[in-house]
Amino acid sequence: MSLTAPRRAALADQVIGQLRLQITSGEWPVGARIPTEPELVEQLGVARNTVREAIRALAHNGLLDIRQGSGTYVVATSELAGVMHRRFGDAQPRDVAEVRSTLEAAAARLAARRRTPAELRKLEHLLARRETAWDTGDVERFVEADATFHMAVVQTSKNEVLTALYADLGSVVRAFLRHDVGDELRPDAHMDHSRLVAAIRAGDPETAAEEAGSYARICGHALY
Repeated sequence: MSLTAPRRAALADQVIGQLRLQITSGEWPVGARIPTEPELVEQLGVARNTVREAIRALAHNGLLDIRQGSGTYVVATSELAGVMHRRFGDAQPRDVAEVRSTLEAAAARLAARRRTPAELRKLEHLLARRETAWDTGDVERFVEADATFHMAVVQTSKNEVLTALYADLGSVVRAFLRHDVGDELRPDAHMDHSRLVAAIRAGDPETAAEEAGSYARICGHALY
């Protein structure tokens, strides 16, 4: 991971590229706190000013959030995701719910037509993990498991544009989920997603779309 270069500007660009790769590869997921400046200096073999410059650049682009006294956190996986986070982070929950419903319904419809046996096994595994997370009562764990499940459904659509758009809205969707769930997991708020997986398994596009779209609509209506 050590980096060297004759020019400071070129070196800073290399560090920015390396840190961006850690984010886009999932090594540093959204919500994670990245290593401290001294740790990055040691890992990269560059001056502290160079590391600081790279972090500030990625914060400016919306990928990182520098929190004084706490550390630096990943808030988006791409520059576009960062733009989405800044632009729609304060959007009305109802508006987020309606967009989410539209995207997830379209993705589920395609997923029911295009899913493979391996993808079905993955969805079933993630659904089980979602239920386990709910049973623990850990809000953050459940939100992450729920978001991961829905992202997998979208990926199963095999539509690269739809998948990228949904991924770039990821931090906004997670914030919406976190807001909707509240401070505790209430039994009356649990939504069963097994019918969605069953529809995808059965190759039933319309039922899959209706199931996926209904979850976000229900959340949106619950907030108003």
